[in-house]
Amino acid sequence: MVSFVVCLLILIVGYFTYGKLVDNTFGPDDRETPAVAINDGVDYVVLPQWKLFMIQLLNIAGLGPIFGAMQGALWGPIVLLWITFGTVFAGAVHDYFSGMLSERNNGASISEVTGIYLGPVMKFIMRIFAVVLLIMVGTVFAVGPAGLIVKLLTEKGVSGIFANTMVWLGIIFAYYFIATFISIDKIIGKIYPIFGICLIIMAVGVAYGTLTGGYAIPEIFQNFTNMHPKGTPVWSFMFITVACGAISGFHATQSPLMARCLKSEKQGHFVFYGAMTAEGMIALVWALAGCSIYEKTGGLSTGLQAVLADGQAAAIYDVCVTTMGPVGVILAMLGVVACPITSGDTAFRSARLTLADWFHIDQESLGKRLALCIPVLGVGIFLGFGNSLGYFSYQVIWRYFSWTNQTLAMIVLWAGAMFLAKEKKNYWVCAVPATFMSAVSITYFVMAPECLGMNEFFANNTMVAYPAGIICAALFLFIFLACAKKYKTA
Repeated sequence: MVSFVVCLLILIVGYFTYGKLVDNTFGPDDRETPAVAINDGVDYVVLPQWKLFMIQLLNIAGLGPIFGAMQGALWGPIVLLWITFGTVFAGAVHDYFSGMLSERNNGASISEVTGIYLGPVMKFIMRIFAVVLLIMVGTVFAVGPAGLIVKLLTEKGVSGIFANTMVWLGIIFAYYFIATFISIDKIIGKIYPIFGICLIIMAVGVAYGTLTGGYAIPEIFQNFTNMHPKGTPVWSFMFITVACGAISGFHATQSPLMARCLKSEKQGHFVFYGAMTAEGMIALVWALAGCSIYEKTGGLSTGLQAVLADGQAAAIYDVCVTTMGPVGVILAMLGVVACPITSGDTAFRSARLTLADWFHIDQESLGKRLALCIPVLGVGIFLGFGNSLGYFSYQVIWRYFSWTNQTLAMIVLWAGAMFLAKEKKNYWVCAVPATFMSAVSITYFVMAPECLGMNEFFANNTMVAYPAGIICAALFLFIFLACAKKYKTA
């Protein structure tokens, strides 16, 4: 319990101290924001600060800080360290700069923003990365809730058409289609704050149930070992698995949505850095539950592994019921069904906007918005129903999502560092986490089973992957410092 409380306090203090340092380094001012200057009534709409925060939290949260944190708990309580320090020094910094750089560039999508600071080649790469990532996120956040709804209904004895995953997938994608093209303040601005409150209440309930349930809560200093039942290396698998709860490139695709709705640049610290800090707290709670309420065998997280083997929906449902009883079922419905859906719709919305920026398609026209929505949702529907029919593995989609996610985060952090270098400001606040995430991403790519690890030689080959990650990260840093030096002497 001591470890959890200390980590929680670090997150809170980090927001007020390091978060303020990051904000001051960027230097928000009183210039007119895109929401005020453009204000098209569709994507550029001024919203109150509290709504901006709640919508941003829902946009970036979903299943990420819940399921990702539970998977991360397989490695034991050391995952709390990654969630805590990853959030303060990497994730919140990433979210802040992705939002504020978008705001400084008329609310441009993150791929366009990256191109401004890292060049046209990286812009093209980011466009592809962003669209692929967003469609995978939208798919993941449709399949998960559909599965949980069916499980809950089955538990209540419901059968027939309403206990069919395909039916609920169809309903969710129908909602996605509507929410993707209508004005942001029509649905998102009205219902997101409500679901945001539900997400927070659910986290509080899980925390209370875990801390007071009589479970053996492990401390970091007593369990500073790899507790993964399969012996999967901590570096860099844990850092990729726990994405949204520590740092996530997906957030960079969502931040521009709120960057187009800020009334003042000075709201950025609370909206972007603050929402990520809140997500880190939520991830901390779910990781604590995963580490505490399930049995260990030989010092390994075998009980949690068994629960996760039953699927994402079953695992989340089990934690809610175990820690909160009957109330947990209601909160599971509201928090773990509604919240992923509210991230899925903005994922597809961001994909539409990314393509619109890419091909310079004006989005004030309903017909032009529909022309982008149809193919984007079409791919998501293909993947979602393909998963339900057994053609695609949900776990494989999630793993590809995780690596793509962290690679995108790495690129965005380098863009933030380049912006600070051009402005002759302290670029290390972005350059340090960018270097770290470069090592994480490259290491994982070399040995992960869905990447180069498909080849037996590279599979979990730390002797090759670790040096590769370090060398690439050092090379990226060297290239950046060479460019930064030119700006410094200019």
